[in-house]
Amino acid sequence: MQSLGIDVLFKGTNMLRLLQGLWVSVAISLISVAFSIVLGFIVGVLMTSENKIIKAILRVYLEIVRIMPQMVLLFIVYFGTTRVFGWNLSAEVSAIIVFIFWGTAEMGDLVRGSLKSIPVIQYESAKALGLNNFQVYFHIIVPQTIRRLIPLSINLITRMVKTTSLVMMIGIVEVLKVAQQIIEANRKASPNAAFGVFLVVFILYFLICWPVSRLAKILEKRWA
Repeated sequence: MQSLGIDVLFKGTNMLRLLQGLWVSVAISLISVAFSIVLGFIVGVLMTSENKIIKAILRVYLEIVRIMPQMVLLFIVYFGTTRVFGWNLSAEVSAIIVFIFWGTAEMGDLVRGSLKSIPVIQYESAKALGLNNFQVYFHIIVPQTIRRLIPLSINLITRMVKTTSLVMMIGIVEVLKVAQQIIEANRKASPNAAFGVFLVVFILYFLICWPVSRLAKILEKRWA
């Protein structure tokens, strides 16, 4: 155990600090995903609009999110906008804004794909029965879309949790930041601390993400 450097986690409150750092990552992810799902559903519906201006704006938005690295977005929001506009944003709020901005685009594209995958005949059949556009969406399209989106939304949670490792770059004390602090504090006493501590971080991420990923696959198979 000692040769792997894991022993440093059992000194003082190191393990508790690591778990607290993990909770910071999970909390940022859950808040971001919650907003992303709601906003992404709206954006996804708008992406299917026939309005060329709306579609063009949302296409540019989606491409910006796909091309721009999340780390650059974090720096722009936390370091850039605070100086340009003079407002006071905490690192946590900045991270949540960036992840909502990213997650909404990802979710919107998933919603768009789910809506497009529903056969046109279902729209036509519903209208033939006398349903108006709102009733068609509310009673026929939306239930099917939500059912298809749930597994994909769950996968978005795991991606969000893993991506939160970037927030350490703007000073948020999450699990990787805590791990670095523990390693630095025990560099001389335990030279192998880096291996052991990051191994535990890997296990913690696995314990969070793997059950969520499995749930998504189970739901996807059940509702296929």
